[in-house]
Amino acid sequence: MASPGTSRKSVEATSPTVAQHLLAWYDDNHRELPWRVPPRELATGVRPDPYRVWLSEIMLQQTTVEAVKPYFSAFLEKWPNVEALAAAENEEVMKAWAGLGYYSRARNLKACANAVAQAGGVFPDTESGLRALPGIGPYTAAAIAAIAFSRPAAVMDGNVERVMSRLFMIDTPLPDAKPEIRSLLETLVPEDRPGDFAQSMMDLGATICTPRRPRCMLCPLRDECQVLGQADQEFYPVRAPKAEKPSRQGAAFVAVRPDGAILLRKRPEKGLLGGMTEVPTTGWTARADGETSADAAPFPADWRKAGSISHVFTHFALELHVYRAEIACTAAPQDHFWSPAEALHGEALPTVMKKAIEAAIPGATRKPHSTNPKRPK
Repeated sequence: MASPGTSRKSVEATSPTVAQHLLAWYDDNHRELPWRVPPRELATGVRPDPYRVWLSEIMLQQTTVEAVKPYFSAFLEKWPNVEALAAAENEEVMKAWAGLGYYSRARNLKACANAVAQAGGVFPDTESGLRALPGIGPYTAAAIAAIAFSRPAAVMDGNVERVMSRLFMIDTPLPDAKPEIRSLLETLVPEDRPGDFAQSMMDLGATICTPRRPRCMLCPLRDECQVLGQADQEFYPVRAPKAEKPSRQGAAFVAVRPDGAILLRKRPEKGLLGGMTEVPTTGWTARADGETSADAAPFPADWRKAGSISHVFTHFALELHVYRAEIACTAAPQDHFWSPAEALHGEALPTVMKKAIEAAIPGATRKPHSTNPKRPK
């Protein structure tokens, strides 16, 4: 339903002009993104690659465009199609994903690639078919259906929620407002160019209708916007108060061989950071603290405090006390392995573990700069 003060008649009258104005703006102002087919190419008959659309949408979940760009390019270089990704080893996919966060996405990405490859390498072209695949929820299914297959789907991410909340002056707090926003959005989606419409909404929210200091005078929907001139745009979308995140503590132990190799182990496949690589740590979880002293080290050594690091997960904040020890022996304990210094940057280390290692050995996780010898003249 529409929010108070917004009649169904006004919504229906607004619908065609919103799409017209937005698509005209998008034709001239769209972002150039590596996974996107721009309007001028779509007009010549070029169609989006469902694999690229799917890959980008999975990566973009709760992650910025700028952070995703290098990962997207690296994945395409390694695995140019869904069959290639399905044939990859799980460990290689996790290594390639390391640093992008929300690691269940990587596990679901691999599972989805396997399922699509087994079905002949063709993605379903409907929302319902896409939602049956691992890791594809309502938003991602709608985005792929609209962008890759021109289905008139209501694609609703954070940018779209903000645009719609302001456009229709929706006073219901998020997340309770989501059904109301979706209902209104469905009235706006055009039968033709639904993919461009979805991407134009995202671009508008990312570049014009921003959370702070929106550039309303440049907005193609300023004449339709019900908030403009009536209320503070930054007040919308209205949000319910956030619960404070709990704080957890633990310890991380960075063991270093004389040749610079670092002792690592693989986390269990399921659960937080599942399947990723880590230095030994104590048993902290989202619900409980772990031991924080050197007495909790996995084996006796001259453990020395190397500082502490903080990291914020979705549901809790973590402080890790970091210890470092020089280890002379070359044999790794059971279920552990030594990673050579020059290979460390390529391990499947999540950001929290990179922070811990950097606290103990500054610069250890950075990718070595390649040197290109000059050719003789």
